[in-house]
Amino acid sequence: MKKLLLTIFVLAFSVTAEAATLKIATVTPEGSQWMKDMRASAKEIKERTEGRVQIKYYGGGVMGNDQKVLGRIRIGGLQGGAFTPSTLASQYPDLNLYGLPLVFDSEEEAAYVRQRMDERLSAGLEEAGWVNFGFAAGGFAVLMSNTPIDSLDDLKGKKIWVPEGDLVSRQSMASLKLSPVTLPLTDVLTGLQTGLIDIVAMSPIGALVLQWHTKVKYITELPLVYTLGFMAIQKKAFDKLSDEDQAIVREVMERTYRNFDKVNLVDNADARDALINAGLESVPFEIEEYRKTRKALADSTAKLGDQGLFTPEMYDEMLRYIEEYRSERDGD
Repeated sequence: MKKLLLTIFVLAFSVTAEAATLKIATVTPEGSQWMKDMRASAKEIKERTEGRVQIKYYGGGVMGNDQKVLGRIRIGGLQGGAFTPSTLASQYPDLNLYGLPLVFDSEEEAAYVRQRMDERLSAGLEEAGWVNFGFAAGGFAVLMSNTPIDSLDDLKGKKIWVPEGDLVSRQSMASLKLSPVTLPLTDVLTGLQTGLIDIVAMSPIGALVLQWHTKVKYITELPLVYTLGFMAIQKKAFDKLSDEDQAIVREVMERTYRNFDKVNLVDNADARDALINAGLESVPFEIEEYRKTRKALADSTAKLGDQGLFTPEMYDEMLRYIEEYRSERDGD
C-alpha cells in the first residue's frame, strides 16, 4: 500500500512539475480581436500539450507600462510580453532598424526588406535572451494633431509624444525641431486631453484601439515610422519546456503572427477610413516637404549608429535591400 501511495505521489508530482504557465502582459484592450486570437492560440497550445503548457494573458495594460512589465519578468512574476521594438532595443539594438523615421516609402518596400531580414532579427533577439515568434506589421505611424500640419515648418516647437526608452524617436524628433515628451503609452490619451502633448505618431489602427482619435482633429499623410509588434518570452523560461512542447508553441504562435502580419495591413487601411468617417481631416504632405523632412533626418539617423542604437553593418544591409527594391520597381 505504501509503495502504491508513493508511486501515485511521484507521478502526481512529475505531472505538476512538468506543467508550465507562461504569463504574458500586453496593453492591448480586452475584447479586441487581437486578444481573442491570442486566447484562441493559447487554448490550442493547452490542448495539444495536454495541459503541460498554459498561456495566461494580462490585457489592457493591467501590469503597467513596458518598464514595469520588464521588471516583473526579471523577478519571475511574468514570463513575457507583447512589445514594440523600442522596448527591447536596449538589449538588442538592431530592433531599432525598421523604425527609423522615413526609412521606408511604402508597405511593399518594408515587406521586401523584411523577407530578407526578419529571421536575422529574430535570431539576434534570441541570442539576447528572448524567444519571439515573428513580427506583425502595424502599418505606418502617421502624425495626428489638433492643428493641421502640412510642412516641416509646422512641426517646429510642437510637443510630440515619444515612447519610454525610445532613444531613436527622441533624437529624431528633436532633429526636426520638435519637443519630445516621454510618456507611458497608458498616459497618452490624458496627455492629449490636457495639452501636455500636441502631436502623436501612431498607426491608424493603434489610434483607434487606444481611442486617441477622440482627442485629435487631423491626420497628416506622412508615413513617418514603420511600426511592428511582437511577443517575446524570456528564453530561460521557454527553455524549461520540453523540446516537444517548445515545437508546439513555436508552430502555433508563428502561425498566429503570420496571420496578424497579413490582416493588420488590411485592418490598418480600414482603420484609417474609420478615422476619416469619425470626423478627422486628412492633410496632405507634399513631396517637396517630404524630401526636406527626410534630409533633415539624414544626419541624425547616421549619428544613431555611432551611438550604438543599431549596428552600422545591419543598417547598410537594410539600405542595400531598399535600393535593390527601388531599382527593381523603377526598372533600373
